Amino acid sequence: MTAPLRLDRGTLVMKAVPACVAELFTWDARSQNHRARGQDYREIVERLRGAGLTFKDEAADFQKLDLGFAREISPYAHQTGTLRAWKAAGRRGVAELPTGSGKTLVAQLAMRDTPRSALICVPTLDLLQQWYSGLLAAFPDANVGLLGGGSHDDTPILVSTYDSAAIHAEDLAGKYALLICDECHHLPSDFTRVIAEMSLAPYRLGLSATLKRSDGRERDLETLLGPVVYSCSPEDLAGSTLADYQEVVIKVRLSHAEQDRYDTLIRQRNDFLRLNSIKLGSLEGWKKFIMASGSPGGRAAMLAHREARSLAYGTEGKLRVLEEILVNHPNERTLIFTDDNATVYRISREFLIPSITHQTPTKERHGVLERFRDGSYRILVTSRVLNEGVDVPEASVGVMLSGTATEREYIQRLGRILRKAKGKKATLYEVVTEGTSEERVSQQRKGQWQPQTAPSWETINAPD
Repeated sequence: MTAPLRLDRGTLVMKAVPACVAELFTWDARSQNHRARGQDYREIVERLRGAGLTFKDEAADFQKLDLGFAREISPYAHQTGTLRAWKAAGRRGVAELPTGSGKTLVAQLAMRDTPRSALICVPTLDLLQQWYSGLLAAFPDANVGLLGGGSHDDTPILVSTYDSAAIHAEDLAGKYALLICDECHHLPSDFTRVIAEMSLAPYRLGLSATLKRSDGRERDLETLLGPVVYSCSPEDLAGSTLADYQEVVIKVRLSHAEQDRYDTLIRQRNDFLRLNSIKLGSLEGWKKFIMASGSPGGRAAMLAHREARSLAYGTEGKLRVLEEILVNHPNERTLIFTDDNATVYRISREFLIPSITHQTPTKERHGVLERFRDGSYRILVTSRVLNEGVDVPEASVGVMLSGTATEREYIQRLGRILRKAKGKKATLYEVVTEGTSEERVSQQRKGQWQPQTAPSWETINAPD
């Protein structure tokens, strides 16, 4: 019999450590114990059992559950494929599935087939409520609770925001055998990664439409949750699980006055960056630029950068393109995405289109989405608030008027128009200002999903 395995403040503790697990523990002179990360629980237990050692497990407090799955639904091939691959990897791993492809059902199937206490982490309060409602429908006899948004339940199935789970990571560490992280690209940040590091959960599932992060920390997901076990793109599912779609890039030009002003602003910014040896090609470069903006010269350079960005994203030419797109789709439900709230409000005012931003109160947001869902509103303009964590009603036309910098943003917005419907053909327009940084980042970001057509805005009305 070895020394008991205990849980203390999110770490595993043993008084005496057998050789087979010694490399996983570190000596803590203060407490006179050997300590290991909570996330190493599974490997420690497997090594001890593999060595034929008997030990008392005082760390884990998992519950076996009797889950009656109430959903009468036949999963798509990519959903059963994901579940199969996850199980083959020891019920640990990450699935990269497009927005609208049914990631929630994959998680519910994983819970059905792994009936143990489960913690589900989500990034927003909207998703918190959506997951809660979905789990109550899927497992009507289960005890499902919430952590976050004013709730602090203690239940065998718990849905939590990442922030709340991180705050209570020590208390949650030993209770849940299955850890599910929705939009798992949020997990590797400094604040939230403790959820996985402290958790003893031997079974882990991560879900995301795209794993890439600007800081490159998506590589940490393999340690935190497991390897990527399944991945597919919107293109892979088009016409079967998702609607057929096409992508159209429309390039507009700044006016002569706008171009002159843009060039002047970029030159002013770049002169400052060159003088201070700052390069904006990395996150560290942006941090240096932000730090330097505290000086008079740095502030002027930052203001020049913001004005140039505003010119590229909000040129008058884009509004003319938008008007033409709307004319060409007089009966189709349309979502318009912009990068900033100011452009949202301008479009809403000039085109008389309802809008949603992060400033929109929850009840008003719900009302606008319901009217969009029932067809009372055919067009909706929004900023980044609908990128993630909101169940957006079906649309067939998307217009990315600005904000094309990240692959995640692009895939999330594409997913908003790919809900399957009979005879549906979806179109995503990306309106890019030519000769600006917006065009460059758009080209860099595309990668796998290349646009099928790239007309200038003047030819958008040309016959097929």
